Amino acid sequence: MIIGKVITISNMSVSVLLDTYDVGVRDIVYVEQDGQRTLFEVNNVSGNVANAIPLTNVYGLRKGLDVYSQKGGLRIEYSSEVLGKVFDTLGNTIDGSVIERPHTKNIYEKNLSMAEINIKGDILWTGIKVIDFFAPLQKGFKMGMFGGAGVGKTVLVKELINNVYTGQGSNSVFIGIGERSREGRELYDEMQKSQLLDKMSVVFGQMGENPMIRSRAAYSGLTVGEFLRDEQDQDVLIFIDNIYRFLQANSEISAELGNMPIESGYSTSLLTEINEVMERINSTENGSITSFQAIFIPADDMTDFAVNSILSHMDGQVALSRKISEKGIYPAVDVFNTTSKLVTAEGVGERHYSLVERAIAHFARYDELEEIVAVLGIDELGEEDTNTFYRARKLRNYFTQPMFVSEQYTGIPGEFVKIEAVLNDVENIMSGAFDTLDENEFYYIGSVKR
Repeated sequence: MIIGKVITISNMSVSVLLDTYDVGVRDIVYVEQDGQRTLFEVNNVSGNVANAIPLTNVYGLRKGLDVYSQKGGLRIEYSSEVLGKVFDTLGNTIDGSVIERPHTKNIYEKNLSMAEINIKGDILWTGIKVIDFFAPLQKGFKMGMFGGAGVGKTVLVKELINNVYTGQGSNSVFIGIGERSREGRELYDEMQKSQLLDKMSVVFGQMGENPMIRSRAAYSGLTVGEFLRDEQDQDVLIFIDNIYRFLQANSEISAELGNMPIESGYSTSLLTEINEVMERINSTENGSITSFQAIFIPADDMTDFAVNSILSHMDGQVALSRKISEKGIYPAVDVFNTTSKLVTAEGVGERHYSLVERAIAHFARYDELEEIVAVLGIDELGEEDTNTFYRARKLRNYFTQPMFVSEQYTGIPGEFVKIEAVLNDVENIMSGAFDTLDENEFYYIGSVKR
């Protein structure tokens, strides 16, 4: 149905003179020229003029073109067909697969009311020692993930997908916001090689596409996750890489529309935009969405307004360190900067909480002693410090772990380690029960088996 005509056009905006008032914000309209359809999302309606933002390239378009309405808005598959497939933001498969009988849903629809949200979800044990011990997840949590290239982020993501599927029978969703096409292809190939692709769904808003496509990838991916949670009662794990690029894309849109920016050039609607996304990551009585969100820190500035807005929603963070990965320690988790709101006496129990405090103290003292040993030698330490030094090294090695997804490279069978075993092992290491064992015996093992 024709709803109006294009009266102005630019790279990031068109104005449409409407013939009907039956057009609302976030509706999808389009024009057709030379057999090509160009989609727009309505951003604002004022009287009989609608402002819309293009979802694709506007090259070659002109004033006077007829504008049509696309029923149902922006939609993505909402069925079990989402598994094992890669989608773009618009809901099209981009991996060559075909969905014979599509069943779609608008990406902006919300299902949960406040009464449906469960804030007392169970703990989601991952079987990865260093995460379950230092930064345990509760169903519905939002966890930040820091770490640059080459520190083992992809391997950790793959292991989490594998372990959550193995332990919970649940699937995962990977949302790439502003992903490089090369990185997207690498992830796809690695997931396929690790036989994880059929256990997950992937949504990509690629770096080379316009900011609308990049930012709306978050909503499309969350809709897929909501299907798994609400229709299949699963505890879904969602990975967002990178949530900062979501806000960055929205700032680009705002700037192109001529809106006055706030601090550091960000959009005035930044808080609303991040709140809208984060509020869709929740737990219910029958299922949950738990998220790991990679966060880019511009110029390593932790005081950046957008970074702080994101962190205000996080329930914890996992920090990956290049310095640790260079020592051959994987997962290369920096325990000093890895946290979870669950690590309290009430959240994980008095014993677990106490052991985390003691372990952090051991590692902190080890860092001090390492400098002394480097200059003066181990013989200059007293008995207590000598014990702390060696036990901390065993503890550091203990938190390495053989991964299921890297068995083909390491030749070491992966292990899912239960938290009870982790607590027992950590307690025994720090109490001196394993003082007679060499520290290398703790390197890339599951639990300690004497």
